[in-house]
Amino acid sequence: MIKVSLFAEQERETKVDKIGDGLSKLAEHVDFAALAAEIDEAAPRPGRERGGRPPFPTELMVRVLVVQQLYNLSDEQMEFQLLDRLSFQRFVGLRQSSQAPDRTTIWTFKERLIKAGATQRIFEAVNRQLDRQGYIARGGQMVDASIVPVPRQTLSKDEKFLVQQGAMPVEWSPAKRRQKDMQARWTKKHGKSYFGFKLSTGVDKRHKLIRRIQVSTASEHDTLHFECVLDPGNTRRDVWADKGYVDGEREKRLSEKGWRLHIQRKGQAGKPLSDCQERRNRRIAKTRARVEHIYASLEQMGGKALRSIGLARATLHLNWKAATYNLRRLCSLMEVGPTPF
Repeated sequence: MIKVSLFAEQERETKVDKIGDGLSKLAEHVDFAALAAEIDEAAPRPGRERGGRPPFPTELMVRVLVVQQLYNLSDEQMEFQLLDRLSFQRFVGLRQSSQAPDRTTIWTFKERLIKAGATQRIFEAVNRQLDRQGYIARGGQMVDASIVPVPRQTLSKDEKFLVQQGAMPVEWSPAKRRQKDMQARWTKKHGKSYFGFKLSTGVDKRHKLIRRIQVSTASEHDTLHFECVLDPGNTRRDVWADKGYVDGEREKRLSEKGWRLHIQRKGQAGKPLSDCQERRNRRIAKTRARVEHIYASLEQMGGKALRSIGLARATLHLNWKAATYNLRRLCSLMEVGPTPF
């Protein structure tokens, strides 16, 4: 027989705390009020001149988007989970509320950030909070990039040509135009084709926190964004990268500016790597492999796929994804301490 209790809700919350709720750690270690204040500064909340229901507090919406990125939820699924899931309600602050943000509210909040040009503000605000907690960039940095695919699109040869020119076929209906990503591009990696965008990152070696990011179309080569993701605030000038970033002219220029570049070399037809170069590549790989841990974590959080259309929304999504990874990593560092190397 199922036991009925007037205090079932409180008992379930107690059990959740005992098992361990990762969201409660985020609430404990992260100053979400400070993050919300920076969002409001960059993208002020809409007024109520026309009446209507007041918007949800920015801090609540920031928490909603963090949960959405952490668990890779669509706006529709986020709405359902806020109504259904105890830990989400408690983290966001809706335990005593009969209302919750719906899918339209979540979408509107994100569009507000894009229109205000505040796409990167959350990532920058999170990094400032990391610095205040004492986790400054240390030990040099690792640079890498990863393709972020979007749903593939089937276009005729003529349609593809027009899209590449930045135009749109006149025969497309408004509904079809809304479903076509005009900015995502095709690329090949290891002989396999991908369609979407690319995330380039600069990660500090000491704490494995993302310090710089750059979002581009998938067709742009990794090396174009190498300098964009270099963090001059790191305590060391060492940079590790794989063989995709080889560029003799740039390496000479950066070396003259004081950067110490550790970039793997690649052999050429009829000119394989020497034993010394092979050993050097292996030494670099031991350090550079740490950046792969970040991409593995992003993939677990759904970072390898996008549901949005267009570069602006992809940039917003990936900035929040990187910020959420950093917040989760911050909690791990504060709970168990940084790694000793």
